[in-house]
Amino acid sequence: MGALTHESLVEYLLEEAYEVAETIETGEDEAELKGELGDVLLQVVLHARLAEERGVFGFGDVARGLTEKMIRRNPHVFRPDGSLQDSFPATVEEIVLKWDAVKKAESPQRSTPFEGIPVALPALAQAQKTLDRAERAGLSPAVGPAEIPETEAELGELLLAVVHSARSRGFDAERALRGAVRRYQNRHL
Repeated sequence: MGALTHESLVEYLLEEAYEVAETIETGEDEAELKGELGDVLLQVVLHARLAEERGVFGFGDVARGLTEKMIRRNPHVFRPDGSLQDSFPATVEEIVLKWDAVKKAESPQRSTPFEGIPVALPALAQAQKTLDRAERAGLSPAVGPAEIPETEAELGELLLAVVHSARSRGFDAERALRGAVRRYQNRHL
């Protein structure tokens, strides 16, 4: 194994994150979840240690930055000194509006609601995030579904059928969806 770098560790960070998701989605016991979360934390520690060796930042800086960001982005929960507010907004919608306002103030240079969505996200996650942001920005939906599934299981079957259809025609479903997301975002620039 060569020298550890941020780049050489990316695949392990992603793999560990997916393992946490799988553990949660398959209903594994809490001990398994604890172990998987520890594996993700190890990746964070390794990346922070690599940065510390270069004199850039350390794990304590990561933790402080996270604390500051959570306090700043959640004024409905925390006072500026980090103590809890006496009362909280009544609805999820109010919380989302406050969150969006804080994020917009933090990044006023962003010209579209889609900036900051990682292009490396899997296409389905990228599509979901794009449509969430579009809805919150009051933009029109992409397209109406041909068949509306009633359950998440039915949605999974429909998605699997779409991928099967794409594959049988020689299409790359992931690439096709990424392209559709890009075209949607470009229509709303």
